Amino acid sequence: MKSTFPLRRLALYLLLLALLASIACLLSCRTLPDFQQTAEQTPQVQTRIQGRNGLLTAAKSEAILETLRRRGDTDILDRHIAFEEALLDTPLVTGNRVGLLLDGSATYSAMFSAIEQARDHINLETYIYEDDEVGQRFAAKLLEKQAQGVQVNLIYDSVGSLKTPRSFFERLRAAGVRVLEFNPINPLQTRGEWLLNNRDHRKLMVVDGRLALLGGINISEVYSRGSRPFSFNLSRRREPIPWRDTHIRIEGPVVADFQRSFLDTWQRQAGEPLPPRDYFPPLPRQGNELVRALASTSEQPHSPIYLTLLSAVQHAEQQIYLTNAYFVPDPQLVEMLCSAARRGVDVRLILPGSTDSWVTLQAGRAHYATLLDAGVKIYERRGALLHAKYAVIDGVWSTVGSTNLDWRSFLHNDELNAEVLGRDFARQMLAMFADDQAASDRIEPANWARRSPWQRFKEWASQLWSYWL
Repeated sequence: MKSTFPLRRLALYLLLLALLASIACLLSCRTLPDFQQTAEQTPQVQTRIQGRNGLLTAAKSEAILETLRRRGDTDILDRHIAFEEALLDTPLVTGNRVGLLLDGSATYSAMFSAIEQARDHINLETYIYEDDEVGQRFAAKLLEKQAQGVQVNLIYDSVGSLKTPRSFFERLRAAGVRVLEFNPINPLQTRGEWLLNNRDHRKLMVVDGRLALLGGINISEVYSRGSRPFSFNLSRRREPIPWRDTHIRIEGPVVADFQRSFLDTWQRQAGEPLPPRDYFPPLPRQGNELVRALASTSEQPHSPIYLTLLSAVQHAEQQIYLTNAYFVPDPQLVEMLCSAARRGVDVRLILPGSTDSWVTLQAGRAHYATLLDAGVKIYERRGALLHAKYAVIDGVWSTVGSTNLDWRSFLHNDELNAEVLGRDFARQMLAMFADDQAASDRIEPANWARRSPWQRFKEWASQLWSYWL
């Protein structure tokens, strides 16, 4: 009897929470856009591609796309890009160089190097900025550059950085760093409407307007130990479990669009005027990658990142490989993944096997049976806490960023992704996905069908909280 009482009590708690979640959602839930209706109402427009000196002519834009087609790329380019062009404000930008950064150690090394080379300004935007060894190292480098005359501007999220004492940021302010708290928790400190549920989940650093680093990595000691053998431990402390994450480094004309997203956030949050700097220097060609900046905000009627992902999934012909940290999909995304698998597309998901959010893990698992029945292959990462958010489709369309596959990212958060078209970068992405898959355990449909009634109950109860996770 003693062993069953805690289980029964937990079940009652879950039922109560599920009831509260249902009531809350009925009172205030927003809805995601209907993709098919949006697609039908979206007129076809000519593809815009931007170079270092502005938009290219229609002939030059078509020539770039034709080059991709000759490399063997599928119709996803024509059909998906046509939808994006009519929907999004930011154009595709040519002439960029994009590099992958695996885990925290490589990302922090790249960020520290970029900070050291800064000559004009550093714009840093992050969800979590912790006052730990990593946070202190960043602070020391930022303060050093500020003392050298490089203007440092910082945006941090009030909820994500809740554990960080205000004195930490006041020290930066006192040295001349411009610091902006996104949607403060304290209603007395808000600069407009108090929006506790709307968070800045972006992770972005722009240096001198020429280099952008973005992805899923916050400023926190948990990333110091990489997820691979013999990885560099920045803090030299043992972590309970390593974190697996992905960032990218971008140089080229598209950096201006990521810079605009930072400055737009600063303006929308009514930050104090920024010191004049050369925020938009001339940006020469750095490589051959075709990149689009995908920025979403909670104020938008629909998330461009959400609609872009659905479009890429719908138009996929060969493969859909998704890796994501917090998988709490809406019914529309689940159906589109299932539909793709049923029409013969190789759909694979790499999801966490362990997580820092138990409810989110169980809410995601609630969809496994439906996905597995349709032929979707599901893998759970072992030996690391998966925090990466990336996708590669048909070996030509890739995205890396801060966006999770959940309602919160698509409705309530400010998020930022990079979309990259081309097989060169996609090959790097496919190699990374293969490594992550090799370090994961496949969920076999037959075994999943035999899961316990208790596991099924946890999935059901957690799924009722999907909107709020």
